Amino acid sequence: MRYEELTIEGRNAVIEAFRAGRTVDKLFVLDGCQDGPIRTILREAKKHDVIINYVAKERLDQLSETGKHQGVIAFAAAYEYAQVEDMLALAAQKGEPPFLILLDNIEDPHNLGAIIRTANQAGAHGVIIPKRRAVGLTATVAKTSAGALNYTPVAKVTNLGKTIDELKEKGLWFVCADMGGETMYRLDLKGPIGLVIGSEGEGVSRLVKEKCDFIASIPMKGEIDSLNASVAAGVLAFEILRQRMGM
Repeated sequence: MRYEELTIEGRNAVIEAFRAGRTVDKLFVLDGCQDGPIRTILREAKKHDVIINYVAKERLDQLSETGKHQGVIAFAAAYEYAQVEDMLALAAQKGEPPFLILLDNIEDPHNLGAIIRTANQAGAHGVIIPKRRAVGLTATVAKTSAGALNYTPVAKVTNLGKTIDELKEKGLWFVCADMGGETMYRLDLKGPIGLVIGSEGEGVSRLVKEKCDFIASIPMKGEIDSLNASVAAGVLAFEILRQRMGM
């Protein structure tokens, strides 16, 4: 299902969006505003576990496209999010061991869109992103994915580490990309697997990295020390595909 409107402004419009079941990624509310409609919006946001940002009027004016925000702006997802269970069901339906890509600290919509496109081409059954410190399914992400969002499910989870623990119980094991790891060609990357990718700057966070079974590095010969996150995801995802195909 495709959503069209992404920035929702004004109290009634935001209340209606929640009541219509729209997926809201982030909510921006005028700091200190506590009247009835705002309280209703905050109650709906908390019910749906939406990230709430209390900001100054200047920030809302900056974000506003209509100039009529009335102290509240919601950013809705361009596409509906899937559940992690949907991805496991997709793998089972295809008769394949699950292959999921988990993203930690990816805040650039072009990177996320490119990774979703790669996930689709490399045969991954879904992409998992965290709620906080991450970009959601914006229009830019949709455009950069070049249509892959129509086929590759994306789930948003509150806690990436907890999700990894739950997936381990279902038989998946995890490999994360890090320059200090074992060269990827020496690792057995077959079977039910989760590939964890972090941002170029911060990489995979320590808590998430500690939950991974293997750390894979990509051999490099250049003078700079890291790859763009979407390129790193592509290199590792296609190595996983190569091993799965027995080549």
